[in-house]
Amino acid sequence: MDFDQQIQALVDYAPQDGQTPNLVRTIAPALKSLASKLQHPEYFVLQTLEQRWLVTTLNNRQQSNIEKRVVYAFPTPEDAMQMPGADDPQLVALPVPVIHILFQMMSLKTVDSTVFFETPGQRATGVEIGCKDVQQFIRTYLQRLQAELQPPSDIA
Repeated sequence: MDFDQQIQALVDYAPQDGQTPNLVRTIAPALKSLASKLQHPEYFVLQTLEQRWLVTTLNNRQQSNIEKRVVYAFPTPEDAMQMPGADDPQLVALPVPVIHILFQMMSLKTVDSTVFFETPGQRATGVEIGCKDVQQFIRTYLQRLQAELQPPSDIA
C-alpha cells in the first residue's frame, strides 16, 4: 500500500464525526514527509490479541530512575518474533502501515517513541522517532499552513 492509499484508509476508517477525516486529509502531507524518511511502507508490530501494541519500558543504564516507553516496529514478522517475550501465545506480529503508526503516535500518551528497525535480521540499530517529535512536526506544519492561508495584511 503506498502512502496515498494508507492516508485514504485512515480517512475511510476514521470516526465520521465531521472533523477527523478532514484532519487526516489536512495533515497528510506532513505524515507522508515523515514516512518518506523511513525505508518500509509497513512495519510489523507485536500486539496482543486485543490489538494493543506491545510497549517496552527501557531503563537508563547510568540513571536507573529514568525510563522511557517504546514501541518496536520491525521490517519482517520474523524479526518481530525474535523479541524477548514474543513467544507468548497472546502476542502476534501484525503488519501496520507506516502512516498509521505515525498517526497513532500523535495520540499515544503512555509511549515516548517508536523504534523503526530498517534492516531485516539487524536489531542493533534502528531509527527512533519520539511521539513528541511527531506532535511538534505536525503542529509546525499546521502553523505554516495556517500562515499560508492568511491573506496578506497589506491588502488594500
